[in-house]
Amino acid sequence: MSHTVFERAEEFIWNNARLLERQRFAYHFKGGSREAVIAALRAYQNADGGFGNALEPDIRCPQSQPVPVQHALEFLDHVGFDAQMAQRACDYLMTITTPERGVPWLLPSAHQYPRAPWWNAVDNLPASLNPTAAIAGVLHKNEVQHAWLAPATGYCWSQIADLQAEEMHEMGAVLAFLYDAPDRERAERELARLVDAMFSTGLVADARATGYVRKPLDWAPTPDHPLRKYFREADIAANLDALIADQQADGGWNITWQAVSPSCELEWRGWITLGTLLTLRANGRIDRPQCM
Repeated sequence: MSHTVFERAEEFIWNNARLLERQRFAYHFKGGSREAVIAALRAYQNADGGFGNALEPDIRCPQSQPVPVQHALEFLDHVGFDAQMAQRACDYLMTITTPERGVPWLLPSAHQYPRAPWWNAVDNLPASLNPTAAIAGVLHKNEVQHAWLAPATGYCWSQIADLQAEEMHEMGAVLAFLYDAPDRERAERELARLVDAMFSTGLVADARATGYVRKPLDWAPTPDHPLRKYFREADIAANLDALIADQQADGGWNITWQAVSPSCELEWRGWITLGTLLTLRANGRIDRPQCM
């Protein structure tokens, strides 16, 4: 009997994914503990409170970097925030905040280690909405109280007012902020404006597009997602069909960019494969009970 989509993906994760993704998989699908996920994530947190150590697989730098902080907080959001871990991360953000009141997207310490070629920085980079907005958004969502958050929120609003929907990473960070920003009237107004622009500027790719793009489910992965109302059901269904068709012979899903190394590629594929399973389950395409 042939294995199901889920069974093949599960085998890929146990065979290839790093411990963090294996623990996350166990939490979401096997009744694994939240504490095990947090323990695995803690290995990536440095003494300064920030995160590094290739938590973002394309940045092999052990020192803390802003984008790994974003990812760490997002992982916590999926399993339940750990207050001490989040507070220490915010303390770290205070140390790298620029005069603009946000954080840069990369610090020069990354240059001392292998990294993907697009991860380049110069000294004294200014603040960037990517990842400041995404970090602020997840902190607001989880009602974190910290001195970093209010000034960073002000920075985000100052940049969003004239923002054009031109770059998908920046737009992803901004949308994450707008989903949970406290000023809901302002957030909904900007959200409607930017989502309309996303479609007109081509940031939403067709379900069968190839290359490094974001498709409907990358923007709105679950039926209850704030952006789902902007998408046609036919486009969502086509994207789900494409996801299932794209599962590889080894059970995992591929990445659409060049990895730093073979092991880095497997780290990414474990991350992407878990995310794909969560998307397929949320949309009723795999029969697997919710384990919490």
